[in-house]
Amino acid sequence: MSAFVSPPDQFEAARRTRLFLILAFAIVVAQALILYWLGRHPICTCGYVKLWEGNAFGPGNSQHLSNWYTPSHIVHGFIFYFFSWAVFRRASVAWRFAFAVFLEAAWEVVENTPYVINYYRDNTVSLGYVGDSIINSVMDVIWMSLGFLVATRAPVLVTIALALAMEAVAAYVIRDNLTLNILMFIHPFESIKAWQAALGK
Repeated sequence: MSAFVSPPDQFEAARRTRLFLILAFAIVVAQALILYWLGRHPICTCGYVKLWEGNAFGPGNSQHLSNWYTPSHIVHGFIFYFFSWAVFRRASVAWRFAFAVFLEAAWEVVENTPYVINYYRDNTVSLGYVGDSIINSVMDVIWMSLGFLVATRAPVLVTIALALAMEAVAAYVIRDNLTLNILMFIHPFESIKAWQAALGK
């Protein structure tokens, strides 16, 4: 059987790819609108936008374009790629990408509901967490998308090594990362919370 793809098939594949990319963009727009409806500020209330906010315990955290939690969102992209590949093997990469954007955008909305904000404040080291700015939340989806793209191109072992490296660096610098964040969200450990909080003093 020939591996040749006819021009009509190529055209249809390209059309579907464009549709799923448009869908992904529409999901992000919907995310931003919902966050605005929830009362999130478009940008930091400080009145300016920074490329990088390095203080994980300051009021600017989760308000600018990137911070020490950005690697966690890149790792989200790795995870979503491998999950979608394992579960939806017959689906196109573009469809799986739109699915990943939906998952990340949905979490960003849930993360910024009053219940989750208060839960973070009461049960994790994020004592001063007040929610994300809209631009930060949208950038989190973009960082996830970058991780997804890397996972589509890089060998599996390279992707795993990158994830472990980013988790290790974040744990060393701010005593928090995606793994600890999930652990503390599911079941807060006072010993871990105290260890994390000691860094911010």
